[in-house]
This record gives sequence, C-alpha cells and structure tokens, in this order.
Amino acid sequence: MNKYKEIYGIDISKNVYDVHGSLTGHNQFTNDDRGFKSFLKSLPKGALVVMEATGYYHYRLAQYLYQNGVLISVVNPLSAERFVQMKLAKVKTDKSDAKAISEYGQMNEVPMYNALTDVQAECLQLFRLLDSYLKHRTATKNKLKAEEVLGVPSKFVYRSLKRNLKHLNMEVSALESRLLELVKQDQQYQLTLLKSIPGMGEKTALFLIVVTDGFKKFEMARQLCSYVGITPTIRESGSSVRGRSRISKVGNKKLRNLLFLCAFSACKHNKACREIYERLVAKGKSKKWH
Repeated sequence: MNKYKEIYGIDISKNVYDVHGSLTGHNQFTNDDRGFKSFLKSLPKGALVVMEATGYYHYRLAQYLYQNGVLISVVNPLSAERFVQMKLAKVKTDKSDAKAISEYGQMNEVPMYNALTDVQAECLQLFRLLDSYLKHRTATKNKLKAEEVLGVPSKFVYRSLKRNLKHLNMEVSALESRLLELVKQDQQYQLTLLKSIPGMGEKTALFLIVVTDGFKKFEMARQLCSYVGITPTIRESGSSVRGRSRISKVGNKKLRNLLFLCAFSACKHNKACREIYERLVAKGKSKKWH
C-alpha cells in the first residue's frame, strides 16, 4: 500500500506546525512563508504529505506545497482521531499527533488534494463570514425581542441594537450578492440545474456548489450522502438491541441542516416528494429522521 518514498504527517496550529517523517522522524517549522520554504527544501522527491483539514490553518501550507509539485492529502480530522483512539494512545501532543497522522497515511489509501482556484477560495471565505454574520444577526434579533419584552427601559440600548441589525443586514446582502456573482461566473450551469428542483432555495444551491466544487469532489451519490451525514445507520446487537435506524450525522452539519429545510419544503410543495414521504411514513418510517 505504501508507494511513496516517505510519508510525512503534519499537525498544524496558528504559529507552528509539527512534522513527522516515516523515516526521518520529528521536526518543527514556523507557520509562515519562511517555514514553508524550509519544509519544502527538506522534502525528498516522491514524498507524500498528510495533514488534517483544520479550517484556516492548513489551507496556506496545502496550497503552497501543491503549487510546488508536492503530493498532498488533506484528511478528515474525525478519521485521524478515530485512528488514534483505535491505537489506544495514552499521550496526546502536537508531536504525537503528527506521528499518528503519518502512520494513518501509511496504513490507509488517502485522497489526493486538489488546490482551490481563486474563485473557490473566495467563495469559501464568503460563506464562512456569511455564516458568522447570520448567527450574529439571529442573536441581535433575539436580543431586540428581549428588550421589547422589558418595555425598552433603555432607548439607547434599543437604538444601538437596531443600528447593529441594520448594518448586519447590509453586510449579509453584500456578501450574498458577491457570492452569487462568483458562482454565476464559475458554475452557472450547476446553479441553474439546482434551482430548477422544487424546494431548493438559492442559498442552499450556492452552498452545495461551493462545498462540493460543483459536485466534482464526488463520483457517486452515496459519497455525497456520506459527506453530508445523511446515510442511515443500523443499531443492532445480539438479540436484545434493536434500535431505530438514524442518520449518521457524521458530516457537514451546515449543509445537512439546509438540506433538511429543503426536504421539508419539498414535502409540502413537490408532489413527487410528498408521495414518497407519505409512502415511507405509511410503512412505519419516522416522520423525521433524527
């Protein structure tokens, strides 16, 4: 299975990243351009670098190495974590995590990393900021309602919240407009197809396109279902445990929530979806999979 000259595991944080080579052992570099160049010089040809998807921290290094011809795999943190748990490791440090990731790459067929285009990278940034603003806006709305229940004893506080809400609405609108502009520029055909599905809103269509790279990340529908976390799990053990089947929930929570809302809408307004839903419920299936 190991077809690479050496496999490096990386545990990355804000300021530094720990590296463990399957042959060379441990090293540490700064998480900046200087550290990137030093690490690149130390890599032999034919090496594979494995790292976890850690939000913002892994992205710059992954892009840099990819652009310099290094083979990279960015793996699901949950997969690596379960691998460590399976080994019953008693020590957890950045150094030990880098070693565990290296061993994970040696024992598993890991997916190869494909660098994001500038459009894809900006879309992901927009979505992260948009999600943050939407949560902030919801919290502000709830606070406004609470102030109204109090009878607005402080007009200053109430007006400040109203100004903040107005500003958030403007920022959300601007981000959504920019996002739509970029997706139309890069994935107009996919956007048109998704929006033609009854119950599929524009925001969910945009999010689906961005996180799946226009569905290029998946070859089969079941792979997308696993990524979202909507595949059913069966809970049976021996003769006594017969639990109700549930969705796995191991996947993209944000996308799963959006798809649930779409399914809820489709059951109301899409005749074909409503008929399938009613048929499943008639067979004893839960009205809502948990």
